[in-house]
Amino acid sequence: MKRRLRMYICNDNPKPMTKILFTIVLLSSTLMIRCQSTTNPKPKKQSMTKLNGEYTLQGIHDMAAGFRFTPDGKFEFFYIYGASDRNATGTYTVEGDTVKLHSDKEPGKDFKIDRQSKKGKGYTIQVTAPNEYLLRNILCFYFDGETPDATQTNSAETDSKGMIHLDVDAIDTIYLRHEIFPDIPTLIKDKANANNYFEVSLLPSLGQVSFKGIDLFIKGDTLTCHPNYFMPFDNIRFVK
Repeated sequence: MKRRLRMYICNDNPKPMTKILFTIVLLSSTLMIRCQSTTNPKPKKQSMTKLNGEYTLQGIHDMAAGFRFTPDGKFEFFYIYGASDRNATGTYTVEGDTVKLHSDKEPGKDFKIDRQSKKGKGYTIQVTAPNEYLLRNILCFYFDGETPDATQTNSAETDSKGMIHLDVDAIDTIYLRHEIFPDIPTLIKDKANANNYFEVSLLPSLGQVSFKGIDLFIKGDTLTCHPNYFMPFDNIRFVK
């Protein structure tokens, strides 16, 4: 090969030399690429299908929370923030880098309607609870139309006795949500319901979290999530 290459170099016509040099460089590059791809194959990105271990909330002042995941697809959750102690259990699935939580709690079932009727003018909601402290901080969302619209939704809050009176002629839909234990609001009245007086009680599920609409995202040994109805904070991180 060296002898043939020397012959081309000594030739007065530069074209054969240029052609052979280009061919050698091309062949060498091709062989090098093939060799690298054979000896050092690029590792495939492996997607996680199961989680295992404990993940603790980091960076949120005065809040403690964490998950415990098991490889059999189950999870446990705890949450302590101010006067609110909450928990959750359920199952999970992993889709790509997203963790879908399926809580045992049924969303939108924190209040039970004990009595309802037509009574007086406007709309009245009376909440009962074993602890009078829980009668405060209950929000009532009401609006016209079948689909909630933030631009048309009005709200009112219970007094110290757990009562809300709405001096409104007509309301289509009413929801209740406890602001100390926020979750998916409970439907109290729909458009087909003509009653305007409701007695409701709090259910034990108030202390649990449904996780409806809340996903976790895997980033190495960290799980993140977007601000949501019970953790309205930026940069939510659960670290293993």
